[in-house]
Amino acid sequence: MISQRPAAKIESEEPALRLAVLIDADNAQATVIEGLLAEIARFGEATVRRIYGDFTSPASASWKRVLQRYAIKPVQQFAYTTGKNATDSTLIIDAMDLLYTRNFDGFCLITSDSDFTGLAMRLREEGLTVLGFGERKTPEAFRNACHKFVFTEVLRPGTAAEPVAQPLKTKRGKKSSPAQAPAEETDYKPLFPKEFLITALEQSIDDAGWTHLSTFGNYLTKLQPDFDSRLYGYRKLSDLVKAKTDLFVTEERQAEGANQKVLYIRAK
Repeated sequence: MISQRPAAKIESEEPALRLAVLIDADNAQATVIEGLLAEIARFGEATVRRIYGDFTSPASASWKRVLQRYAIKPVQQFAYTTGKNATDSTLIIDAMDLLYTRNFDGFCLITSDSDFTGLAMRLREEGLTVLGFGERKTPEAFRNACHKFVFTEVLRPGTAAEPVAQPLKTKRGKKSSPAQAPAEETDYKPLFPKEFLITALEQSIDDAGWTHLSTFGNYLTKLQPDFDSRLYGYRKLSDLVKAKTDLFVTEERQAEGANQKVLYIRAK
């Protein structure tokens, strides 16, 4: 006899996106995989997890150690000739095959390669959400082709969470103090984008000069897909606006029809 007990439902404000996660092993680091999957879980469910590369190569040894643990399906692609990357073509073909199944709401492209700019644009044309993940060296064209782009440096274990306001000089002949040692695979940290934040705030406020934090955050991402408060030492956007008392005034208000408060901000 089949039980008549109704199935438990997971309640959330928005339904989770069904995401296809495609990793370019030639242009991504295995050390960020745990933080990467946790970040993707914020946006939706990683329904498909695939990684593309030549796993007979010693360069892919770090990935082979984590594939089974995180249930990532490897797609082996031998190099047809020296200097040519067959992995890119295989990933793009697979992405288009998955696109035409119409089973996904979005794609996560994990790569620092600008060759996937066209793929990101094509997926967007189909009305799908495109999330990009790559290192600071990722070309701007690919970053801007995504709805949201996350620098994988902020996903590494033990990433410092101290606010940074000045670039680090590590050119030959110039020294930096131990406290200013550059992070792995990057020789600088970004200046705080004061003017950009103020401009975005002015575009998102209501007639009274206030805006909801989520409205402000959404506008920031539309203007600059790779904006991330973690790059400036703040875990969340709310932490950033609360800390920058010279720029913002914050106010918590009771949410209409809910027993919780929401954060509103305006320019100081």
